[in-house]
Amino acid sequence: MLGYIIRRILWAPVLLFFAALFVFVMGEFAPGDPIEVALGQSYTEERAERLRENRGLNQPVPVRFIKYIGNAVKLDFGESFSRPDRSVWELLAPKLKVSGQLFLAGISISIIFGLPLGYYAASKQGQWIDPAIVGSTLFLMAIPVFFTGPLLILIFGVNLGWLPVGGWDGLFSTRIILPALVTGIPGIAGLVRMMRASTLEVLGQDYIRTARSKGLAESVVSRRHVARNALIPVLTILGFAIAGLFSGSLITELIFGIPGVASFALDALFARDFPVITTLALIGAGMLVTVNLLIDILYAAIDPRITYD
Repeated sequence: MLGYIIRRILWAPVLLFFAALFVFVMGEFAPGDPIEVALGQSYTEERAERLRENRGLNQPVPVRFIKYIGNAVKLDFGESFSRPDRSVWELLAPKLKVSGQLFLAGISISIIFGLPLGYYAASKQGQWIDPAIVGSTLFLMAIPVFFTGPLLILIFGVNLGWLPVGGWDGLFSTRIILPALVTGIPGIAGLVRMMRASTLEVLGQDYIRTARSKGLAESVVSRRHVARNALIPVLTILGFAIAGLFSGSLITELIFGIPGVASFALDALFARDFPVITTLALIGAGMLVTVNLLIDILYAAIDPRITYD
C-alpha cells in the first residue's frame, strides 16, 4: 500500500507537467493577441513590442515554458497580463479560498444526504419508498443549476425573506446556505443511484446470507458487511463526481454574485490572460490527482483486504 501511494505521488508532477504543457501550447496557438487586449485603444507597435520584451514574450516558446515550469515549482506563477504589477497568486488566492469554501459546503450536502438515501432506498427495494427516493432525486438532478438558483432565491429570499440571496460572509454565514444547496443538490441524485445499485449488488452476495444465518444482528450485518463493501465502487466514481461538482459551483458563484474563481476565470479568458488560465488549469489538474489519491487510500481503510501490486 505504501509503495503504491509513493508511486502515485511521484506520478503527480508528471501529470501536472503535461496538463500545463497542453494549456500553454493551446494558449500560444489560439487566435488573438493578449498584448493587444491589454493595451486596448493605446495600442501601438512600439508599445506592444516593449511590453512583450518586458514580459519575456518575445522569447522562444520552449524557453518561456521551461521558465514557467521552473517558477511554478516555487509557486511563482508570474504576473497577470490584464492586471500589471500584480502576481497571479496574489489575485487568485483569496478567490480560491471563497470557491473552496462553497465547494466544501456543496460536496458535504451531496455526501451527507446522497449516500444514506441510496442505502436506505436499496434496503426498501420493492416498497414505494424506493422509487419515491430515486424519482425525486432524479427530478432534482434534471433541473439545471441556472433554474434552481433563481427559484430558491425567489422562494426563500424574495417571497419568504428567510435567507440572504447575495454576497459572501464566509463558510459559517447564512449567505452560504442557498448557494451550497444549489451546488450540492445535483450531486445527491448521482450518489443515491450509485449507492443504491452498489448496495443491491452486495445484498445479493452469499456472504450476506451467511452472516444473517449465523444470527448476527441486522445492524452489524449492515455496518460491517453491506455498507463498507457497497462504498468501494461508489468511491471509484466519487473522484470524478467531485471534479464535476466543482465546475457546477462556478456557475452558482455567477448566479449569487459570490466573489470566487468563476468571474475571475471568465475575465481572464476574455482578456487572454495566459498566466491566470494556466494556473487555474494546474490547480484543477492538481485537485483531480489529489482527490483520486485520497480515494485510493480510503479503499484500504474501508476494506483492508484490498492490496496494490
